[in-house]
Amino acid sequence: MTIPEALRPALDRALMKTFGTIEFDAAPTPLTGGLSGAQVLRIRVGGIAYALRLTLARDPLRDPERGFACLRTAAEACLSPTVRYADAADGVAIMDLVAVQPLAAYPGDGAPLLVELAQAVRVLHRTPAFPPLVDYMTGVGELIAQHRAGGLIDPAATEELSDRFAGLARAYRTAPGDLVSSHNDLNPGNILYDGRRLWIVDWEAAFLADRYVDLATLANWFVKDPGGEDLLLRTYFGAPPTPEQRARFEVMRIVNHLFLGTVFHNAAAAERPGQTPADRTLAAPSLAEMHRGLGSGAVSFASWDDRVAYGKARLTAALDGLRSPALAEALETLAA
Repeated sequence: MTIPEALRPALDRALMKTFGTIEFDAAPTPLTGGLSGAQVLRIRVGGIAYALRLTLARDPLRDPERGFACLRTAAEACLSPTVRYADAADGVAIMDLVAVQPLAAYPGDGAPLLVELAQAVRVLHRTPAFPPLVDYMTGVGELIAQHRAGGLIDPAATEELSDRFAGLARAYRTAPGDLVSSHNDLNPGNILYDGRRLWIVDWEAAFLADRYVDLATLANWFVKDPGGEDLLLRTYFGAPPTPEQRARFEVMRIVNHLFLGTVFHNAAAAERPGQTPADRTLAAPSLAEMHRGLGSGAVSFASWDDRVAYGKARLTAALDGLRSPALAEALETLAA
């Protein structure tokens, strides 16, 4: 793996300050993971392997000043691997490397995994407040606008989705006590299992947000039935959820589908400008079918077409939720 020449001076500063050398034991190799704009590499120095993160692009979301502050807070709470070096100006961070095992190897029937995830998020939400960035609902609205302007999907196919979300955004307000340090992207690629415990990585999208963002994200990736949903919430709150807590959770599960659908499509449009799928409607396999395909290997996020189809599945799930009586009942509960 070749380090971008423009980043070499910053990398040399990081290596010298951390290890007293600028030499690697072997050539860096890429670490697979999320869809962020950072380059994450496995490096070996002094006989020990570490994770090296290089920020390649910067914008309001990809801001190392905020992201590295969140990373340090999470590491101090023992949620993320130890940070050996992090310089926001240079966009370089070095962390301990987790020897990863598949999440599927986590023991039990899925319930113990949900319990540890809920406990980890509860700890996260009690850490010192992360820096703010944007009101979460406002940010999702901006993603929708970008999605509709991008042309990957026919705007007519998402008009109802956009209109219904606008109504939801007007009706929903985060409770003041629910603004917490939030990861905002707890997908399986950002949750590592080392055979003993879970670690959370990639804090690029972290900021002060509604606590139900993280809870909804976990539910939409890991919960398979109402029993799992109850276990997640009961573990997190330490008691059965109140009607208001369940209503906020219901709202944010729908918003999370919308968030992920637009993120997948906006990234696909940026990767291949001007290219569109043969079918520009939301027609695609269901979200459950896509998740089964991901589990079996029939669907891969390495495929541009599969990522587009996955985004469609998430947007369809969001539209179904926005139309549902359950959402109307949740909003009635919150209004009361």
